[in-house]
Amino acid sequence: MISTWGTAVGRTMRGQSAPVTYGLIFLCCLIFLIGPASGLNPSFGTGDALVVAQRAYFRRWGVIPAELFDGTPSAWLTPATALFIHGSWLHLLGNMLFFYVFGAMTEERMGHVQFAVFYVVCGYLALLGYAIANSGSEQTLVGASGAISAVLGAFLYLFPRARVTSLFPFLFFLPLRFPAWVVLPFWVTLQWLAAGRSPSGPGVAYLAHLVGFSLGFVYAWVRFGRPTRVKTPAAAPEGENQP
Repeated sequence: MISTWGTAVGRTMRGQSAPVTYGLIFLCCLIFLIGPASGLNPSFGTGDALVVAQRAYFRRWGVIPAELFDGTPSAWLTPATALFIHGSWLHLLGNMLFFYVFGAMTEERMGHVQFAVFYVVCGYLALLGYAIANSGSEQTLVGASGAISAVLGAFLYLFPRARVTSLFPFLFFLPLRFPAWVVLPFWVTLQWLAAGRSPSGPGVAYLAHLVGFSLGFVYAWVRFGRPTRVKTPAAAPEGENQP
């Protein structure tokens, strides 16, 4: 999950079309519901049988850092498949909330095809970076948080002044509105501090969050950072009123 410190709700564009964002949310939710992690599919059994099915499911589709570099072609597909697998209801809902809030505006700015490629590539590289840093770990890594963190990074560059409503536990969950350039760097700082305090080996993939966020911000900077020439309107003839 992206953050355990709170949730954020940002401004969205009315009437915008974001089929990639909504399609990915639908796909992640559908995969979760029919898989063993949701506990709703009776074909996976209950009790110990369900636990065994869940472990096998995560190992098949998730990233196992120790097995990623063993030369097996199928292992190199797991950073892509892991983007659509979530470990629990809280994991799924937390990620999809952030994606719903920040994905639509980012997709609108990038374009549908570019945004889809951006999401998958940045998510893949974020999980790959985490696996490299924990190359000896046998623990499975799943979730879309690396890709969604990239969306947050791009959003920060593209819409730094967009107002974001945030809930902070240490402020008694009072909803406060701040611009994205305040909220998202604060979120990154929390991820960086958490990554520094976390023990060696996987847990919450804070490093994947940082890698994804950095990739998203840098991509948006390189792709959309060229200065835009603004045409200066011609001066009105003397004696005419100007709007």
